[in-house]
Amino acid sequence: MSPTNSSTDGKSGGDLERQHTISPRDQPALPYIPRDFASPMPLGLLSFATSVFMLSLFELQPRGITVNNIVIANMIFYGGIGQVVSGIMEFVTGNTFGATVFSSFGGFNLAYAFIFLPGSGIIAAYTDAETGLPTPEFSQAVAMFVWGWFILSTIFTFAAARSSWALLLLLFFVDLTFLLIATGHMMSDGAQVLKASAGTGFVAAAIGYYTGAAGLMNNGVTPFNLPLGSLARKHD
Repeated sequence: MSPTNSSTDGKSGGDLERQHTISPRDQPALPYIPRDFASPMPLGLLSFATSVFMLSLFELQPRGITVNNIVIANMIFYGGIGQVVSGIMEFVTGNTFGATVFSSFGGFNLAYAFIFLPGSGIIAAYTDAETGLPTPEFSQAVAMFVWGWFILSTIFTFAAARSSWALLLLLFFVDLTFLLIATGHMMSDGAQVLKASAGTGFVAAAIGYYTGAAGLMNNGVTPFNLPLGSLARKHD
């Protein structure tokens, strides 16, 4: 066996990978600009916080607004697609937690918005033909839907135990918000419980905005450095 073949057979995985990659020096006509991936965390957190804020706001029927379908556009295009994109980018950067959480909550926004889209037929399936109003079964169905997300959100909360106080508190208040929403829909007169869910939602949104802003402002990008309260283990 020649020395050349022996060298080829003994190449590492990294060397083999480079064999299948066109070197920038082989393409002198094309500019080669090495790039690092931007952090998808601020997009995921800010889109999440905005969706929670708007849902909580319209739960209180501000300025006499009783139809909250205006939030559907935000939940689809920012809270939904924005978080899914952020989750995909977290996959690329190797952040399993961020990829799972952002993709999941992006899916929640899309699914929840789809419920209230007239063309989806979901509300129509629970509408009384005589009165034209949703039947009590609809509230129970929404409760079952939200209970599933409460369980998932609780799992995320435990998974964030070594992240930061900001993220842990954010997920805790999201858990509480899901709990109150599910409970309120299960009750025959749960309007006050649903209003309470708006309060915890505002707290979750505020923490989400704070944490997302920290991702944009910290690390010397601005003069501001927002503390997040790291919970990571300190190695000796």
